[in-house]
Amino acid sequence: MSSYRSHKLMSLSGYNLDNKTSKGLQNCFKRILKGGMHGIGFSPYKEGQQPGDQLSEKQIRRRLKIIKPYTKWVRSFSCTEGNELIPIIAKEMGMKTMVGAWLGDDPEINQKEIAGLKELAKNDAVDIAAVGNEVMYRGDLTEDELLSFIYDVKKDINNIPVGYVDAYYEFTLRPKITEACDVILANCYPYWEGCSIEYALIYMKDMYNKALKAGNGKKVIISETGWPSEGNGINSAFPSKDNAMKYFINTQLWAQEEDIDIFYFSSFDESWKVGTEGDVGAYWGLWDKNEIPKFYKKPLSLRNRNRFV
Repeated sequence: MSSYRSHKLMSLSGYNLDNKTSKGLQNCFKRILKGGMHGIGFSPYKEGQQPGDQLSEKQIRRRLKIIKPYTKWVRSFSCTEGNELIPIIAKEMGMKTMVGAWLGDDPEINQKEIAGLKELAKNDAVDIAAVGNEVMYRGDLTEDELLSFIYDVKKDINNIPVGYVDAYYEFTLRPKITEACDVILANCYPYWEGCSIEYALIYMKDMYNKALKAGNGKKVIISETGWPSEGNGINSAFPSKDNAMKYFINTQLWAQEEDIDIFYFSSFDESWKVGTEGDVGAYWGLWDKNEIPKFYKKPLSLRNRNRFV
């Protein structure tokens, strides 16, 4: 990292990585990953599974053990179907948790998710509570329905920050939701808006600053950001292993320099996402669907495994 640390400040668009070979990018990626991330989105579904399937404690524990050396926080997305075990095991392993209740258009499932989130909070398994994920973006609930869930959770879990996760611009468009949140949980994806990798970091900075302005002094956490390693591109945004490494490197260095909390997306590739996102959906992980590191050939040294205990 000395070649980067010698620079006091990053440029607006990040470090120039164009002259790096794939091997050079891999080496830089490994050093940054070993240094540790703030947080990562947890992908629990192994090959052949999808939401609706019951998750086992064994698979959750195995995958959390893989990511534990490299992250302080883990983010879960649901409180049912075995997902409720994720924050419990993560806390047992010494990680902090952002726990999500997955809300959609099924009232019965929504009630189970909210009840599960409250129960986990009561049992000290929640450090940040995320009530819903991109519900407004999908149009699954009305704004008033979502607000009712947010205030209901806030009423029952004292002293735990409560937020809602959505695309960064939703917090500008929906001030009532922004006001209801203790913390702004903004998803920022230059890839999905067709931005080329050369300008991706400066594009994300703009996304973050828009959420920051909407929050009017509230803490903003980037709850998701990432870059796919395979699949079809969007406009000037192209998936590749080199581009995914470049995005990870610049994102993590910027977050460290500016002290911004980021949950990188995602831990493991999950094939089921092809159905909702197209072919790129299966390739957002830092590890592949078989839990093998995607961006380096040899396992990382074990010497930093207890870094964040």
